[in-house]
Amino acid sequence: MTIDSDIMFETFLRMRAETVETRLRQLLGESPLSGEIARPGHLMAAMRHGVLNGGKRLRPFLVLESAALFDADGEAALRVATALECVHCYSLIHDDLPAMDDDDLRRGQPTVHKAFDEATAILAGDGLLTFAFDIIADEATPLPADRRAALVLALARAAGPGGMVGGQALDLDAEHNKPDETGIIKLQAMKTGALIRFACEAGAIVGGASADERERLAEFGSAIGLAFQLADDLLDLTADAETMGKATGKDAAAGKATLVSLHGPNWARSQLVGLVNQAHDLLEPFGERAIMLKAAASFVAERNS
Repeated sequence: MTIDSDIMFETFLRMRAETVETRLRQLLGESPLSGEIARPGHLMAAMRHGVLNGGKRLRPFLVLESAALFDADGEAALRVATALECVHCYSLIHDDLPAMDDDDLRRGQPTVHKAFDEATAILAGDGLLTFAFDIIADEATPLPADRRAALVLALARAAGPGGMVGGQALDLDAEHNKPDETGIIKLQAMKTGALIRFACEAGAIVGGASADERERLAEFGSAIGLAFQLADDLLDLTADAETMGKATGKDAAAGKATLVSLHGPNWARSQLVGLVNQAHDLLEPFGERAIMLKAAASFVAERNS
């Protein structure tokens, strides 16, 4: 991207993030919803700490921009975007726990188990995961029931044992049993890529896209999901904790195998160029409407934090 397009994209990304954050703040309020008995203040505070702590909101951005390709209902897309961010933030809360990656910082702030306690962090993650499906299934999401059901199923598959959670399990195992290159790709496609793939596919579902269009968006998500992880592994190797807002160098310290550790930084940078080109090619049928999604692919590969 050029400097001007970088500024335009980052401005647009920030605007989308502010919209998503405002809606998350509303959804995670103290007042119980119909059918809820009460919302314990301590739990809700922990959930908000894990969600309302900044972040680029890339996954919600991908939902909103993918949905816009099909002139989808904006309110429906926003609710699905916030649901996905709840799942993503739940995964971060649990990933930071002492039994997992044992991190003290997330986005430059104390992790939830540090700001509160370990048990509360577990429950906050549980609450966010469950609430995500509430948001989508609720009739307040203005979509036909079959489309809401399709979104619930797709998100469950992306987040569950065959997606993100399964990838986290493989990642823990990789500390003791180093996978080969095929194993690393599978691990990363599950742990990181599955939710990014869902983000892009979800926009197509919200917009009532054809099966071919839905698959094209899903493939785009897979390409930038792999690019995201490659860039993340590069940053873990080269960036400092202050820039990243979390600890760095942990993969090497834990002896984890990554594609970067196997092939080196120069290979990874070359792969990133290829993945961005692949992602852009997948969006060609959408013409100028896909300009922000193309910019997102470049941003993912070139980010420095």
